[in-house]
Amino acid sequence: MSDSSSKKTAPTLLIGVDFGLPHFDADLVELGLLAKTAGLQPVARLTCKRKAPDAALFVGSGKADEIKALALLHGAVEVLFDQALSPAQQRNLERHIGLPVNDRTLLILEIFGQRARSHEGKLQVELARQQYLSTRLVRRWSHLERQSGGIGMRGGPGETQIELDRRMIQDSIKRIKERLVKVKRQRNTQRRQRDRRDTFNISLVGYTNAGKSTLFNALVKARAYAADQLFATLDTTTRQLYLGEAGRSVSLSDTVGFIRDLPHGLVEAFQATLQEATEADLLLHVVDASNPDFPEQMAEVQKVLADIGADQVPQLLVFNKIDALDSDHYPIELQDQYDLNGMPVSRVFLSAHSGMGLSGLRTVLSEIVKTALPSLDPSETDPRDIGREYLGDTP
Repeated sequence: MSDSSSKKTAPTLLIGVDFGLPHFDADLVELGLLAKTAGLQPVARLTCKRKAPDAALFVGSGKADEIKALALLHGAVEVLFDQALSPAQQRNLERHIGLPVNDRTLLILEIFGQRARSHEGKLQVELARQQYLSTRLVRRWSHLERQSGGIGMRGGPGETQIELDRRMIQDSIKRIKERLVKVKRQRNTQRRQRDRRDTFNISLVGYTNAGKSTLFNALVKARAYAADQLFATLDTTTRQLYLGEAGRSVSLSDTVGFIRDLPHGLVEAFQATLQEATEADLLLHVVDASNPDFPEQMAEVQKVLADIGADQVPQLLVFNKIDALDSDHYPIELQDQYDLNGMPVSRVFLSAHSGMGLSGLRTVLSEIVKTALPSLDPSETDPRDIGREYLGDTP
């Protein structure tokens, strides 16, 4: 991707390929939002249909010619694909089109790199970036020529630059993983301290830009960064939330948002952060009720939760942004049940921005906590089971 000094005005051509999958974004709306979040300037969009990716050019030579002509017409200096490209496809497309070609995976990594603020977040992003780069060493760059070996640059063929680069990246990955192990150990220590205080742990999860941080701020009166943009929050923030009706506090954590085709390397790298969700007693699954694609977004969240081992944690659905709904789609009641994966799950409607429905959410949380906290002794019932019973999602 182009350097940071040119990102602010870099005209970018967006490309999407429809392989017949149900979640295909024909208007490339989400890719456009991602591009703008990264500081790029989408100038044109192009979509096409294929039964399968072309092994060499992903879209085939004819469509690659069309992309080249369209980029020239609009003055694009970069081409961005909505799908993941193989290293060879990326290299071949760049040679064919004559411009930098990047994919959705690198774009998300770029955004994460810009947004990470904590030491832990920066480590996680760097790990994912290094893992991504390790797959891109396919002689894409001119410096990857063979180096001479031996004293005085004489002797055998020596070690290729690509092998040196690969070894340096692998060493870097190893060092970052070792540092993240220490971070994970520190988080476990903090978590054990909370457990000893009989704290009920709640984690906010959801699709990016669903309003998790806004809800977090509204509930705990915090000042965590919240904005109408993708991936506004990367670093987990935990605060105490006092529930007056329950007469005690709970621990509330705001986590990184999920997205379609979230790079596996990022899910893997953010295990330390996402562990807050896997070990929570309750997940507040925040949904953007005003987005017509919310069912697909919910499915993506469920997929990531399964990937990190948090799919068995009880969930309370929070349908946010109801102030953005028109009258035809406004809920009849602010609390009801929703069928999630064939199971009825409690749902609360609210607007974190305006405060509408927040009192109802606090009431529901208080009832769950009052039921669960008497059994927080490890020798007794798991509080998650109590949460499931209250929420109505027992098998």
